[in-house]
Amino acid sequence: MLDYEMLRLIWWALLGILLIGFAVMDGFDLGAAMLLPFVGRTDAERRVAINTVGPVWEGNQVWLVLGGGAIFAAWPTLYAVAFSGFYLAMFLALCALIVRPVSFKFRSKLTHPTWRSVWDWALFACGLVPSLIFGVAFGNVIEGAPFRFDDTMRMTYEGTLFGLLNPFALLCGLVSVAMLAMHGGAYLALKAGPPIAARAAFFARRAALVMIALFLIGGVWVAIGIDGYAIVGVVAHDGPSNPLLKDVARTAGAWMANYSTYPWMMLAPCLAIAGALLTIVLLGGARNGLAFVASAVSVASVTATAGLSIFPFLLPSSLDPKASLTVWDASSSRLTLAIMLGATLLLLPIVLIYTAWVYRVLRGRVTLAYVDENSASIY
Repeated sequence: MLDYEMLRLIWWALLGILLIGFAVMDGFDLGAAMLLPFVGRTDAERRVAINTVGPVWEGNQVWLVLGGGAIFAAWPTLYAVAFSGFYLAMFLALCALIVRPVSFKFRSKLTHPTWRSVWDWALFACGLVPSLIFGVAFGNVIEGAPFRFDDTMRMTYEGTLFGLLNPFALLCGLVSVAMLAMHGGAYLALKAGPPIAARAAFFARRAALVMIALFLIGGVWVAIGIDGYAIVGVVAHDGPSNPLLKDVARTAGAWMANYSTYPWMMLAPCLAIAGALLTIVLLGGARNGLAFVASAVSVASVTATAGLSIFPFLLPSSLDPKASLTVWDASSSRLTLAIMLGATLLLLPIVLIYTAWVYRVLRGRVTLAYVDENSASIY
């Protein structure tokens, strides 16, 4: 059996993979929803955009379920603190994710223009709100959340919903919105027929430029304006899951220390920017497939940058730095992690193979002619 330290590292990496999977897979349909009112000028054009994601959006949300399940089972303390402290923000995101399938299903029930317009804008909101909230959540993780533990490990959270919407967190939220709009636009450029594809490429290029600018601003802000966290002294990597057994110092620029210790981590932010630039260059014509791949690399790298920057922390505490949750003190037991790893190694390849098969079957563009021919059986 793998030792406790290695299991914790593996599950930290798996959590990152699942969150990246959600950002990449569900990200493009959230982005496509945000662009829907702008790339489609007629009802038929909007139906083209909707039906590019129509067969896959439900399957894409499996990654969100897997990520939430991994946090619950592998990092129970993180689950308890994050889902309690960020409850109202998560509630807003979940409300949007609940309204989204309603919008898909109800839009086609009536042909009245006002009815369909209302659901189109509902889809827009259901793409925008989760994209913003998830980015805001990452921003608050980087800054630290206002929670503490007493000596019996009872958690107290002293933040509010509006406290989460601070300037840096909102900047991270805007990075997320621009990033997923780029990704959704790249997907529509690949999957939609003309003229929707051309309009989507137009918006994707501009979203990519905005994302690059905001991402660079966020990086400078983290380097010189955000206090990071560092474990003081030696901490047992295979010790008990009790965050109060360590000492943590909060210092300016501490989040940049990982890049000095592990220079290879710079690959993540560099790929984030390079992927966005390649998306801009490749969009259009026969290279939309490569543009979508570049966009996916950028999305994955932005998400990875956040996780790598704060390693080994999972959720720092701004109230009591000692209570900060790290990879070494917030996990489930060694046996639990080992059993879960075995199940994951068995089931995750099945999910990946099935997903690849679905996208293989559904390859090709959705065109205006296709919508006209199948008007009664599609969204």
